[in-house]
Amino acid sequence: MSVPAADLLITAPAQDVGGVGAAPQARGWLRNLEIAVPGTVIAVLLFFCFIWPAVYHIPSPTIGNLLEVNAPLWSPGHILGTDSVGYDVMSRILYGGRVSFEVAAAVQAIGLVVGGLFGMAAAYRGGWTEAVAMRILDVFIAFPSLVLVLAIADSLGPSETHVIWALSAFSIPAFARVTRAATLRLRDQPFVVAARLSGTRTWRIMFRHLVPNLAPQLLTFSLLGASLTIILEGALDFLGYGIPAPTATWGNMIATGQSFISVYPQFVIVPSIFLLVTSICLNMMGDGLRARWGVR
Repeated sequence: MSVPAADLLITAPAQDVGGVGAAPQARGWLRNLEIAVPGTVIAVLLFFCFIWPAVYHIPSPTIGNLLEVNAPLWSPGHILGTDSVGYDVMSRILYGGRVSFEVAAAVQAIGLVVGGLFGMAAAYRGGWTEAVAMRILDVFIAFPSLVLVLAIADSLGPSETHVIWALSAFSIPAFARVTRAATLRLRDQPFVVAARLSGTRTWRIMFRHLVPNLAPQLLTFSLLGASLTIILEGALDFLGYGIPAPTATWGNMIATGQSFISVYPQFVIVPSIFLLVTSICLNMMGDGLRARWGVR
């Protein structure tokens, strides 16, 4: 007894033709690696910069030994050697990384809170409030970012706190514009309109309905901003407008080491590698999260 062709079509087992599902699966694995690998590197750096000095004794980054000046790499007791003053390079790298992460976190937090609230409120209110707010932001954005940061840092004086405030003048307008653009897409969504028509207060709509939907985009932007902040902080230190020596930062390590680059290139290469790797990893994490969450 023959089986109808229609029954064959229904009962035939599914065949994996040419690995049709392989491409999306491979993209998923790559997307996970884009986040996991740089995230692991950042986690390791955070551990050694913040926790390791507290549980394991390392030399002071600001006390040198003139009897151990210019020790080469892998010297006993000095894995990355010492510099021209006898400072332990590894110790200064770790404490310099701590400064970079602190500055990046503080600048992104200030930009997120001040700029984010400013942009969200302006977009939600609309009308002349939004117009005035945007013109204020345009004034800040019209200045070249590095020139504006240098001017503020020079007027405030060299210190970590002043570097944070100087770089925040760059992050606040950026967060405000990103938050405004995202809020404009959300404020006319049905769930926001329904909350408004039900008499829900404005602040409650913003924090209960808008903020959770803005969080993925703002987190992604924070990681990308942290990458740029670390570079700008290093540039300020290198130019002498940031955190002054003997406080260890990657930027002033590079600035000090450039005088000896022909004889001891590791004085410049080692902190430059840490600065570059940290910035790239933060950037890769931001790109990976943006691709995963579909952030535009």
